[in-house]
Amino acid sequence: MLYHLFEWLKQTGIKLPGGALFQFITFRVMLAVLLSLVITMVFGKRLINYLHKMQVGESVRELGLAGEQQKKGTPTMGGIIIIVAILLPTLLLANLNKVYIRLMIFSTIWLGLIGFIDDYLKLRAKRIAMQQGVPYKKGDKDGLAGWFKILGQVVLGIVVAFTLYFSKSVVVLREAIGQTPVELREKEKIVGDSSIRMIDGVAHKFYSVKTPITTIPFVKTHEFNYSKLMPESLRDYTWILYTLIVIFIITAVSNGANITDGLDGLATGVSALIGVCLGVFAYTSGNIRFAEYLNIMYIPNLGELSIYIGALIGACVGFLWYNAYPAQVFMGDTGSLTLGGVIAALAIIVRKELLIPIFCAVFLVEVLSVSIQVTYFKYTKKKYGQGKRVFLMSPLHHHYQKLGYNESKIVTRFWIVTILCVVFAIVTLKIR
Repeated sequence: MLYHLFEWLKQTGIKLPGGALFQFITFRVMLAVLLSLVITMVFGKRLINYLHKMQVGESVRELGLAGEQQKKGTPTMGGIIIIVAILLPTLLLANLNKVYIRLMIFSTIWLGLIGFIDDYLKLRAKRIAMQQGVPYKKGDKDGLAGWFKILGQVVLGIVVAFTLYFSKSVVVLREAIGQTPVELREKEKIVGDSSIRMIDGVAHKFYSVKTPITTIPFVKTHEFNYSKLMPESLRDYTWILYTLIVIFIITAVSNGANITDGLDGLATGVSALIGVCLGVFAYTSGNIRFAEYLNIMYIPNLGELSIYIGALIGACVGFLWYNAYPAQVFMGDTGSLTLGGVIAALAIIVRKELLIPIFCAVFLVEVLSVSIQVTYFKYTKKKYGQGKRVFLMSPLHHHYQKLGYNESKIVTRFWIVTILCVVFAIVTLKIR
């Protein structure tokens, strides 16, 4: 809103001190980070006190883990802080006319609402149990049904996929170097006329391309077109395959973040680091000079998404002030489902979804540890009559707790692993 206000003032000829700064994305990104930090740190304490007052406390299962009883009664649903700290700076500082900004605002609100309802139903069940004098055990089927949460993620996947595939505002620009429009059209679907863009005083001719392209690491061309997965006769229906892929990615990453949120500061810190990675991708692909230098696809209007990502990073870092060990508040499904879903949506928008196993390696390993544990237990129980386990406990962070590692050490090491993965993911832009 501030961005649009300064733009309006500029058009009317009214000049305000500092108004010109809002033309620069880098300034608005830094302002978004600072503003989200202030929101989480200033209003976070007030929300924690309110949740305490409303008895919105966490229930802890008896798992035999060190420090688990100290967590009992810690306020949950702190993800509300993260969501507000993301949305407010975005609404104030970003260009709301851009399709990518609108898509991410919708994604944040949609997943936040699903997570909030899930947390609220669990807390309501706890209150009812307390009023009836019945012992409450976490894990009872008192939240949203699993299929309902999956349905919400599927709906988001459909919205993201349809927007990116069918919206006229979503294009990738292809530079015509020694090729005629006919030659380019044989390779890819060209939409509209060519445009001339100036890069360091040199004119470059670009054509708008409307195909589901993504970045593939470690290969020379560095790009992959989803339509190549379809038979020639069915390529007009590539949107179906693309939609299914987007749904799978959003569901997997959202649930991965949810599973990872088991130790103080773990999911929050990992999400902040992943946000830095996605911010680099968005800024470089949205800047024509950086895109040319790195020889990566140029996606117009993508740079504006850096403001949303800046708010995401600031919100996560600010939330760590209260969520770091020993946590004063937990994000709950309100935060974890939202963070995972928006990370997946961002990765798809910046065309880096095939790099998710690299920069989201912690989420991936956590999900795999649960899948391996459950599958092996069922298999051995069916074959031998007694279930066996691969890990002492899943997800993986609980396995290390069982081994005697301190909670803060596990979290710190997972952060370090994420830093290495993020750096490697960024480096893949030049490894071909």
